[in-house]
Amino acid sequence: MHRRTFLASTLAVAALPHVLSATTATYDPKPQEVSIKSVYKTGQLLVVPSSHYLYFVTAPGKAMRYGIGVGKAGLEFTGTATIALKKEWPTWRPTDEMIERDPAAYKRFIGNTDAQEGGPNNPLGARALYLFENGRDTYFRIHGTTQPSSIGRSVSSGCIRMINEHVIDLYNRVPVGTVVTVL
Repeated sequence: MHRRTFLASTLAVAALPHVLSATTATYDPKPQEVSIKSVYKTGQLLVVPSSHYLYFVTAPGKAMRYGIGVGKAGLEFTGTATIALKKEWPTWRPTDEMIERDPAAYKRFIGNTDAQEGGPNNPLGARALYLFENGRDTYFRIHGTTQPSSIGRSVSSGCIRMINEHVIDLYNRVPVGTVVTVL
């Protein structure tokens, strides 16, 4: 083997991982069964904001994967919580922090306790799963959305958004008490 061939081969092999990582799979928000590490417990929800996916562990090593939208940088929830409440067509009110960050967008909610009724125009969409830590509301939710184009992006005020049909499917699968881990 000549030195030039050796060097060219070495450089090609060294570059291979970069080439392979550049050809990642296309993002697909549709629910689908996937393999997952068997360390996760059946019935658990695992949220991976960096990939914009939520996993519902259905059996050891198996999960349903759903596409999600997540919070903007600095607004996201991380840690472990429990679904303490589930609601169909929930009412919605922005948090005080949301109103403070963008008073123009939420001016109708300033100085009152009004909430938007549930329905197709409600930002929480068709279903909401309320996340609690140590018995206290985190004000973070897994919920539907009126903005399906936000799925696969980091654009919310912190909640985990799903396409309405997908959150209805998840809502029907998970009971109150389900553990949710957000990485």
